[in-house]
Amino acid sequence: MQDFMLRGSVSRVRYHDLPGDGIPVLFIHGLGCAGSFDYPTVVSQPLLAGYRRILVDLLGTGFSDKPDDFGYTISDHAEYLVDFVMSLALDRFALFGHSLGGAIALSLADRCRDRLARIVLSEANLDSGGGLTSNAIAAFSERNFVDRGFHEIIEENQQTGNDMWAASCALTSPVALYRGAQSVIAGTNPSWRDILYSLDCPKTFIFGERSLPAADLRVLPKKGVHVEVVPQAGHSMAWENPKGLANAIQNGLKQDGRKF
Repeated sequence: MQDFMLRGSVSRVRYHDLPGDGIPVLFIHGLGCAGSFDYPTVVSQPLLAGYRRILVDLLGTGFSDKPDDFGYTISDHAEYLVDFVMSLALDRFALFGHSLGGAIALSLADRCRDRLARIVLSEANLDSGGGLTSNAIAAFSERNFVDRGFHEIIEENQQTGNDMWAASCALTSPVALYRGAQSVIAGTNPSWRDILYSLDCPKTFIFGERSLPAADLRVLPKKGVHVEVVPQAGHSMAWENPKGLANAIQNGLKQDGRKF
């Protein structure tokens, strides 16, 4: 594992940089998750083994530092990821983002349009309002969430069988989790959806089969976004069907007919 120090800070983001001759692909995880937890099984699939694969633990998650004085908004994450991309000298790269990480990926893409070769999103937040988990978190005040809500959320997910997310979430800063949930609910202007539609590169959106029906399954192709569906999986497709997700990602990376 390697690390990157944020500009003007002593905090470090930690990441895996797995070698490959193909285009670099930066993987950005969702709320309460970590790249080091979610994606090793996905990127080790033979379909993706030829690509350079960069798995980041966002600040406040996984093995990265967890300062309480950081904002943890979607924009805050995107800002230091611009510096991260520059530090790796990624002149051309592809982005993968899941859920809240998809919103971060889109915010980063908006800042790196001249370097972006592809974007692949899996059930990304495209609009404000968040989802069930982010709204459950944001129902607390920040102080109450840190004091008790964080542990309640983890216990509830353990009791309902969502053990994988509970395990990953337990390694997340409660402050980071709360502020991230608030940010994805608040949204941004322009919206992440508008940013997606405006990107001048091949775009792919992945659904888990168990998440369907979804209105965007029909809407996105009309806006030039290729759609993939991962069978036998829902929102947590990296854990439920890593081989199927790897296949969908590779299909997204090949969208113009050329293999990187």
